[in-house]
Amino acid sequence: MPHDLLFDRRLVEKYDRPGPRYTSYPTAPQFSEVFAEDDYRAAAARSNRAASPKPLSAYVHIPFCKSLCYYCACNKIITHNTQRAAEYLGWLIREIEVQGALFDDERRMTQLHLGGGTPTYLSHAQLGALLTALDNAFHFAPEGEREFSIEVDPRTVTPEQVSALRGLGFNRLSLGVQDFDIEVQRAVNRVQGEEQVAALMAAAREAGFDSLSVDLIYGLPRQTRSSFDATLAKLIALRPDRIAAYSYAHLPEHFKAQRLIRPADMPPPERKLELLELTIERLCGAGYDYIGMDHFALPGDELCQARQNGTLQRNFQGYSTHADCDLVGLGITAIGRIGDTYSQNVKDIAQYRQRLEDGRLPVKRGYCLNDDDRLRGDVIHGLMCQGLVDIPSLEARHGIDFGDYFAEALERLVEPAADGLIELRDDALTVLPAGRLMMRNLAMAFDAYLEGGQQRFSRTI
Repeated sequence: MPHDLLFDRRLVEKYDRPGPRYTSYPTAPQFSEVFAEDDYRAAAARSNRAASPKPLSAYVHIPFCKSLCYYCACNKIITHNTQRAAEYLGWLIREIEVQGALFDDERRMTQLHLGGGTPTYLSHAQLGALLTALDNAFHFAPEGEREFSIEVDPRTVTPEQVSALRGLGFNRLSLGVQDFDIEVQRAVNRVQGEEQVAALMAAAREAGFDSLSVDLIYGLPRQTRSSFDATLAKLIALRPDRIAAYSYAHLPEHFKAQRLIRPADMPPPERKLELLELTIERLCGAGYDYIGMDHFALPGDELCQARQNGTLQRNFQGYSTHADCDLVGLGITAIGRIGDTYSQNVKDIAQYRQRLEDGRLPVKRGYCLNDDDRLRGDVIHGLMCQGLVDIPSLEARHGIDFGDYFAEALERLVEPAADGLIELRDDALTVLPAGRLMMRNLAMAFDAYLEGGQQRFSRTI
């Protein structure tokens, strides 16, 4: 295990409680319908007037899937009727045109991510039409200056289709694996062979993708230490550039699909910690660096380089090297960040269509940051991305006395400091090796909105 990460079972059990993932601050529960379309348009106009307007990023939500994965808590539509996707694409392109008109032509799109659902539910021709619309509206940066990624369900694409995705301009591929064990796959209704994944990764490398990422989930039904160890060994042999190992949050009272999982198949809570410890041990032992939260990457990957040089960022897709962009959210439920505002689109396709038919943006709710939000967001970003808060620098940027302003937060950190999770000094807060798994807990000390609301979040570890 690397010197900067320490798994202490006693501390992990002590601090494993509900808390935000801090892909934004404030987090999504604070978004409000008080924030309306006019606020979004005003934010876009302000972003154009900035002394140095930021480059653009986009998240595009494709909600369709052909089958239901029982663990899934994403916003999705299960259907074999491809006409629904064709109709949705038409409205999505309309939103792209409306959104594109809000941003100056000189700004370039340097980052794009297609998520879902299953983005490859769309055909090659449909994906091509989508990218053409995006380029026309937002003006893609040159090939070598952009990061365009797409999520892929290995059951839905062939090696030839993966090569075709590279031809469309995607240079990063994210494969949803979750687990290679057949018994686990049957329990969650997602059966796929490891040969499929290996073939797709080989095709992606041959096609010239810059980075391959694989998603795993620990804590799924019927998982055991030995079965997940075998999955990790197979994945390590495939050597993806990045691995995201997510903790499964079983909340059948909130997510209807999860009610299809047999309660008897669920592993006991202590097994999740065993699987987390195993994951850290195996991946770090195989040469992967722990980036933070659920993310691991090979030393040559941009995420590792960003973590080392202090430029690591966090946005709604997790850790990133491009979060200094203005993020445009496109499609139902998509979240964006323009300047000091967050926004989220409507969740229902009928509402989405109606808004666009009326010539309106489909923005449902959002949030405008105040000075306190910006300050606390800076602190949380430092803890989550660099494991460090440089106090004199923060005081100079925000015109505050750190000790006075954050007296209550520092009091909440006394116990974590005594447990060896964080070092508290007059000039810096530094996350210690035992605290890297508990970064969410440390960040929570600075969250002004948490009182009484933690139950809505997943567990921190």
